[in-house]
Amino acid sequence: MSNILIVDDDHKLCDVLASELNELGFQASTAHSVNEAVKFLQQNKDIDLILLDLKLPDKDGLYLLKTLREYNLRYKVIILTAFADLESAMESTKLGVSDFISKPYDFDELLNSINKALKA
Repeated sequence: MSNILIVDDDHKLCDVLASELNELGFQASTAHSVNEAVKFLQQNKDIDLILLDLKLPDKDGLYLLKTLREYNLRYKVIILTAFADLESAMESTKLGVSDFISKPYDFDELLNSINKALKA
């Protein structure tokens, strides 16, 4: 069973996505800000994948990515955002993101990306 952290300020999206992933056998948890995500990751070292929004209430998702890399924490990350732009996609790729998916997302496409990232 793979452990996935969903970091998004949209509580409804987090609840629905976590529920869908849990039904498929994943262990999905949620955080709604960068600070919540950092606290969660400090307490839970067994996360296999992070689904990360770029626009969060306290800091942006790229800040979290940079912070994780500074501390040499190499989580697999998929960006899942409604605010996709070429610059963010390029910077995310440089930071080692597995995939960059725009909202609204297709669940089958997201699931394919999750499985691919977890196998890598």
